[in-house]
Amino acid sequence: MSTEAITIGIGLTVVLAVGSQILAGLIRVPTIIVLLIVGFLAGALTDAVNPDDFLGPAFSPFVTLAVAVILYDAGLSFDLRRMGTSTSHLVARLIVVGVPITWGVAAFTSMWLLGLSPHAALTLGAILVVSGPTVVIPLLAFVRPTLTLERVLAWESVLIDPVGAILGALVAHAVVSSAGAVSLIGGAGQFMGSVGTGLVGGLVGVLALWVLLVKIPSGEVLDAAAQLAVVLGVAAVCDALRDDSGLVAAIVIGLVLANRHEFEIPVRRPFLETLVQLILGVLFISISATVTPSSLQGVIVPTLGLVAVLVLFARPVLVAIATVRSPLRPHERAFVAWMAPRGIVAAATASTFGASLAEAGIPGAAKILPVTFLVIVVTVSLYGLTAVPVARRLGVARSATSKPLIVGDDPWVVDLGKALLDSDLEVVLWAGQEEQRQRIGARGLQLADEELLAAATGAGAELEDITIVLLLSGEDDFNALASALLEGSLEGQVFRLPARDPVGGAVAPYLGARSLFSPHLTGEEIDRRHRMGARIVTQPVSEGVPAGFDVLFVIRPDGVLVPTIEGVTPHLHDGSVCVLLTGAAEQPETPERSERPARATDATGLEPDIGGD
Repeated sequence: MSTEAITIGIGLTVVLAVGSQILAGLIRVPTIIVLLIVGFLAGALTDAVNPDDFLGPAFSPFVTLAVAVILYDAGLSFDLRRMGTSTSHLVARLIVVGVPITWGVAAFTSMWLLGLSPHAALTLGAILVVSGPTVVIPLLAFVRPTLTLERVLAWESVLIDPVGAILGALVAHAVVSSAGAVSLIGGAGQFMGSVGTGLVGGLVGVLALWVLLVKIPSGEVLDAAAQLAVVLGVAAVCDALRDDSGLVAAIVIGLVLANRHEFEIPVRRPFLETLVQLILGVLFISISATVTPSSLQGVIVPTLGLVAVLVLFARPVLVAIATVRSPLRPHERAFVAWMAPRGIVAAATASTFGASLAEAGIPGAAKILPVTFLVIVVTVSLYGLTAVPVARRLGVARSATSKPLIVGDDPWVVDLGKALLDSDLEVVLWAGQEEQRQRIGARGLQLADEELLAAATGAGAELEDITIVLLLSGEDDFNALASALLEGSLEGQVFRLPARDPVGGAVAPYLGARSLFSPHLTGEEIDRRHRMGARIVTQPVSEGVPAGFDVLFVIRPDGVLVPTIEGVTPHLHDGSVCVLLTGAAEQPETPERSERPARATDATGLEPDIGGD
């Protein structure tokens, strides 16, 4: 293959990877489906997108190291402190029980339906035990099940990936080297050896990043580059010692960085997140491009049967066994039983070991990759299309109703919180000083933990169940800095008050999330009008907006809170409720407080004056 053809192939692969992800977002379907279909079509219609041609023998190591980076990034998202003892036990049981059941059922069914040899069937069964965070986590974000279910399924998907990859590697090597004649004790010893190698490598990687990120930090871009270099280096060494032990090392490094206080820095920077998305897209395009139309002939219908057995028999049986005497209720167990899509690790493992077994002359091994490809497409499509209605039917989906976090304690801010609470929204307020917190609690409003902002801004921890953050303190720079740090820490959005002076302040004019309300309706102006007698009230859209009133928010019929942003009023749907700032009275009322508490450093390390003017 010429240099020009290789250059075109690499460029086209990247373009298709990014374009597919953009298209998936536009048409609102799981990204993996678009990637797999586009990659398959590209491989069928052109010879340019063929990683075997422009990477050759380097393709398999590239896939392994790329998956290590993806799993490292997944590990960064998990805080063990939120897992809980019961959740950890349940996840462990799902893996311990699920791996042998799924492996055995998939192997037997593939021999029966696909006509695979026992050796090829055992390898395929080992490959299909995995699910994967790259598929499960986006689906959970879309479905929004209860927090317990979200944690159980997300943790299972992260931890089962290296287990399945190592198991697949052990079975494939045993089949190639000795026609499958490997003892149970010997296989278990090899498995534990791979896990141990990964654990040791992970600890070495953590030590290296402790030096690079904590002792000699080099700035945002270099910190992200240091993480990438360490993860790739450690994974490469571990894989050289034991196949796929690098995946264990990558997850260990990510989990430790996410859970040790020494690393309470925003480790998931935009550079790293962008790189992971690019790697994910390139992997799926590359792997699916190696699946030819001819390889699918004769396997489509049997594979649909295999998927039916996995979905309707294997998964429900293993969940029923693993959740015995668990705190999960029957309908929660049913949802766990209906969530087991396959993802990138299954594709990567099938691409690597399917080819090696085929070259070794193992009967049926050539079907491993196309069958895995079809299993991924069908399971992701099935669960992606049915997860939401199933969750609603079972009553495990969280309500769409917004749960705002309001930062601030000025009288008008507390009134706003009370108005939203009276409109059946679950409102949480945060303030840094005890006197302020007591004032908020006296109004019957829920207080956020004092360390909430420190955890969210310092360690990048997600604000669980918070759908929107409203930064309404009286300090513009604090609002701007906090919004910049909080963005990306929750599923929803972050908004702040407009700066009082569009050109003043240290950072407010240049940094932070989008501004609430109209540019002239600053916190200072609202506070002034509030002291003049203006109040925050709610009324149905059908009653109209009186003259002199300002629309601050609209609460849609489904309970979603939509703010006025930079002067643009939300669409007023029938059945919605407006949150309004009334016109001011002619005579000012007595302020609810005349003195401001002394300035104090809050949990984020900034010095905001939450009290306002």
